[in-house]
Amino acid sequence: MLKGEYSHNIDPKGRVIIPAKFRDDLGEHFVITKGMENCLYVYPEDEWTAFEEKLNALPTTTDKKARAFAHFFQGSANDGDLDKQGRTLIPPALRSYAKLEKEVVFIGMGKRAEIWDKARWDEKNAELELTIEDIASDMEESGFSI
Repeated sequence: MLKGEYSHNIDPKGRVIIPAKFRDDLGEHFVITKGMENCLYVYPEDEWTAFEEKLNALPTTTDKKARAFAHFFQGSANDGDLDKQGRTLIPPALRSYAKLEKEVVFIGMGKRAEIWDKARWDEKNAELELTIEDIASDMEESGFSI
């Protein structure tokens, strides 16, 4: 289970250390793709396969939104591999999409990890801290309780 928050730097070649606590769950081979809110999603291979099966079941031939949804995730998906130092290369197109330059934050989200630009994550996290009580209330109305 991927959980927690870890900060690392991207080197000039676009490589970043995968947090040691995430390596067992992600494995040596994983998938990095675009995520919501200009972050990146990192899936263990088995979770990516399950997600991709759902994407492949969408009516992408006839439904424009389904096609766009599949394009967004599958079209940007890249294989990630760990080198001997526990690093992976984030391709330039994904670094650009997520506005990753130097400092990044890995966020564990259970079945996947997210990679955020540190400044953008700090900004988002500050907003969340101000609104979490309202969000929790809305979640309770939807049947989720803490």
